[in-house]
Amino acid sequence: MSETRATPTDRPTDRPTDRPTDRSAVRTLLRLWPYVRPVRVRLFTAAFVAIVASCVGLVIPLVLKWMVDGPVADRDPRGVWLGALYLLLLGVAEALLFGLRRWLVARPLSQVEADMRADLYRHLQRLPVAFHDRWASGQLLSRGTTDLMLLRQFLAFPLTFLLVNGVTILVGVVIMLAQDWALGLVILGPAVPVMIVCAMFERRYSLVARRAQDQVGDLTTVVEESVLGIRIVKGFGRHRSQARAFRELSGALRGTELAKARLLASIFAVMVTLPELAIGAALVLGTVRVADGSLSAGTLVAFLSTALALRWPVDSIGFLLAMSQEAATATARYFEVMTEDEEEEAAADKERAVDPVGSGGSGGSGGPIGPPDGVLFDGVRFRYPDAPADSPPVLDRIDLHIRPGETMALVGATGSGKTTLTALVPRLHEATEGRITLDGRDITAMPRQELRTLVAVAFEEPTLFSASAGENVLMGAPDTAGEPELERALAVAQADFVHGLPQGTGTQVGEQGLTLSGGQRQRLALARAVVGRPRFLVLDDPLSALDVHTEAAVEAALRRVLAGTTALVVAHRPSTVLLADRVALLSAGRITAVGTHHELLRDNPEYAHLMSGTEAEPEPAPGPEPAPPPADATPSATPAAPAAPTAPATEPEVRR
Repeated sequence: MSETRATPTDRPTDRPTDRPTDRSAVRTLLRLWPYVRPVRVRLFTAAFVAIVASCVGLVIPLVLKWMVDGPVADRDPRGVWLGALYLLLLGVAEALLFGLRRWLVARPLSQVEADMRADLYRHLQRLPVAFHDRWASGQLLSRGTTDLMLLRQFLAFPLTFLLVNGVTILVGVVIMLAQDWALGLVILGPAVPVMIVCAMFERRYSLVARRAQDQVGDLTTVVEESVLGIRIVKGFGRHRSQARAFRELSGALRGTELAKARLLASIFAVMVTLPELAIGAALVLGTVRVADGSLSAGTLVAFLSTALALRWPVDSIGFLLAMSQEAATATARYFEVMTEDEEEEAAADKERAVDPVGSGGSGGSGGPIGPPDGVLFDGVRFRYPDAPADSPPVLDRIDLHIRPGETMALVGATGSGKTTLTALVPRLHEATEGRITLDGRDITAMPRQELRTLVAVAFEEPTLFSASAGENVLMGAPDTAGEPELERALAVAQADFVHGLPQGTGTQVGEQGLTLSGGQRQRLALARAVVGRPRFLVLDDPLSALDVHTEAAVEAALRRVLAGTTALVVAHRPSTVLLADRVALLSAGRITAVGTHHELLRDNPEYAHLMSGTEAEPEPAPGPEPAPPPADATPSATPAAPAAPTAPATEPEVRR
């Protein structure tokens, strides 16, 4: 069983990076400019077209004024029909212009969303494992789906109409003041209260919008975990507790959405009520002035028509501000991930690349100038990045040399750091101190792509993808690999069961490979590790889910593979240990013993205990003739080692 470690289990909403910052909504949204810049011409054109369409709508009240003061007052039917034709043409022009605006923005904004999603996915692939240890998958999924959908909607509608409505309101106010400045001042009366309410709304809504989007991520995580772990949920009858957890998160999200609705309702109430009161006051005042002859009826009609035309631009301010705040929080959430550092070569790595020998480590005086070939752990220490500064390291001063062509078994109790140590070789985690070399080359001086071409890994918990069985195996091989390499790898891993599947190697194995048994998944993962004939092989207890007979067949085939590579194998059972030339014992994060299986079984009580699973295992050492039986591979020696009777008899130089 692989090691576990203490990692923060808080969802990202509990971390400081996910809390609202002091960055304004405008500054946050400006971070989208690199994505918008390639389509800026069409967006600016669409905004210009929308402004023209809106201004065309403001011409309609002027036509009404001409009709009332002219043909209607003069009782001229032909003039009325001509005015009606003008109104029809203006309406058609306005509709066509708004349709053109929609056509201009649809395709480029879909491309912006696709580009942002592709960049996010590409960036997630390049982020270190430590990042994925901290972040819940649902939070990442919500950023790549819901948040990007909000951004596309913002760029398509609110962004344009914040500008369009602003220009429309400005032009409309100018027209009304030109018609009658006194009535215009009445209409402008609510402007100051409206601006104050908008500022208050913006601050409050940004907090609630952020909370809602984070809760969507939490809810997505719960749904994903429940679906992927449906066998556990059903097997332990935990559907009620899962449903309860879902209801709690769903209820919290509902409460947040209701809080958003209350804020929207409050601003809509203000944005509708104050302008309506102003229009009512202007209507009363205008009617009185028309009655006393100081204002023409046409002017009053044009003024009120203009005021009514501005109702939508004014009423929509709250709605547009709400969508803008949601887009700003979505942008912040997106760039929280995008600003995380990728697995790039650090400055310290480059310095070590210049001087790959270094001054630390355990090489000692009189040794070779450079590191030896094979795999060398030289003074390696490791502490997880999110661990407290005063906590002990997971691995402490690891000094270990795996000779070229040698197989080293790594043995230790659960939690001793075995899986962590194997993860350092392909740089899934970065060593805190010390260095690791492959054939004399410091792995920090090697491009990761090259390193992970040289090193193949198979984890205890196999991960398969929603692809065919053959595609899952060939993920571990160069793109040029084909059927011969696939068949060889399947034979080594004793995964010939694939040929019995409905479509053979082309059978889809389903999400996480859940259509297969645990042993079948593990064999496919092992085949994926060996298909590319790697120079270095790291296996984390690759046979733990196999039955005895399949394990024996896999071991027999695996011996031939290990004979041509340098391998580090995490082992928990004697049968796996016997694949190795030597064994390293890892205890409390340190290598405490290195030797052959027989030597450690004879001389190291902790190792003997791990291999036997009993406290009495190390006791035969002080008795009569303790040492010869384990070292002797003859059948007559077997009875003298009752604690491990079969291991010595089945290890006659497994690879030599």
